[in-house]
Amino acid sequence: MTKSPEVKHPNKAFGWAARDTSGHLSPFNFSRRATGEKDVTFKVLFCGICHSDLHMVKNEWGSSIYPLIPGHEIVGVVTEVGSKVQKFKVGDKVGVGCMVSACHSCDNCSNHLENYCPKMILTYGAKYYDGTTTYGGYSDTMISDEHFVIRIPDNLPLDAGAPLLCAGITVYSPLRFYGLDKPGMHVGVVGLGGLGHVAVKFAKAMGVKVTIISTSPNKKKEALEHLGADSFLVSKDQDQMQAAQGTLDGIIDTVSAQHPLIPLFGLLKTQGKLVMVGAPEKPLELPVFPLLMGRKLVGGSGIGGMKETQEMIDFAAKHNITSDIEVIPIDYVNTAMERLLKADVRYRFVIDIGNTLKSSS
Repeated sequence: MTKSPEVKHPNKAFGWAARDTSGHLSPFNFSRRATGEKDVTFKVLFCGICHSDLHMVKNEWGSSIYPLIPGHEIVGVVTEVGSKVQKFKVGDKVGVGCMVSACHSCDNCSNHLENYCPKMILTYGAKYYDGTTTYGGYSDTMISDEHFVIRIPDNLPLDAGAPLLCAGITVYSPLRFYGLDKPGMHVGVVGLGGLGHVAVKFAKAMGVKVTIISTSPNKKKEALEHLGADSFLVSKDQDQMQAAQGTLDGIIDTVSAQHPLIPLFGLLKTQGKLVMVGAPEKPLELPVFPLLMGRKLVGGSGIGGMKETQEMIDFAAKHNITSDIEVIPIDYVNTAMERLLKADVRYRFVIDIGNTLKSSS
């Protein structure tokens, strides 16, 4: 007989979980493993709501395991460390992002690319080595091997810093890897949401000129005045798009919905790069001729390795980069998911776990 989630491990825990493809979240008692010799256990204070949480609670990617506790933008304060932990102590501010394990022996792991390890284990909705399901940050406690724990600098606010653990590294890594981080370059950002608004902030801090490409003309004032973008293109306005042809060194495309790529290729200079970081459910159409006529590249990028994630957080703290957030109590989470589906958030929901998640038992 399989044990219930409450008794699989010795440490009682409490969170909110989805039980089926309706995606509806409700209170859930479960358990966390005891702190192992290389583990860091921490009290969760805040957890961001990522767009992938929405896909996962509804099993839209076909990989969800129920009951499912989402959340991979998790920050809090260390309560216990294992005997062989070297980097953290009780009281430290820490975070966990999208993964909690990898093999440590493949080429990717050797090159600090744990995020591309074939045996990488996701923070939630995956199977851990002991056969139990991993549970995310919509919960009161979190545990992880110290290798996958990020130190949060003192000057980075925990609530507005939490989304950087997914949204931040998702845009920071491609800016660095594809060489779109050189001062004076001109980079486009498609989509002004949870990923896009952070991409603008990182690119600007790197000294890059930024153009936001959006379907929403009403976001122009916000983009230019609040986020500091240099220019704004309405992607449906053919005159604007035509005038900007051949002006961008690269584009970070954060959109998770169906959208045409041909107009974006036109904006790129010769040898320009279109980097996809959004995750549309259905395949996009990839016309080849526009790539040939200018030696243009289409690439992808998924989060980042642990070394780079720490580098990103330290860079954010140095340059005062945070996510623009709306802090919510846990019992608002289902409404927040509905609003996220309609893109009705500026620009990231963060759950105040520390003050609002209370066990009923």
